[in-house]
Amino acid sequence: MSNWQKVFSDKNEYRAEIVIAVLQDSGLQPVMVNKKDAAYQFGHFEVLVAPDHVLRAIKIIENDIEFK
Repeated sequence: MSNWQKVFSDKNEYRAEIVIAVLQDSGLQPVMVNKKDAAYQFGHFEVLVAPDHVLRAIKIIENDIEFK
């Protein structure tokens, strides 16, 4: 997993969960990394995918997910 690539990052966990669900529905196997500090509540959540799926994941995120 050390060579997996970040395709999404946000300070809100629910947005990262939505991205993961959409990517899973598209047949990918994303993972979420919590980089948020528990004591001070700063940081972010990252969604990672395998290197072979980076371009596909980015296209899905850009075309199929809209946060308002």
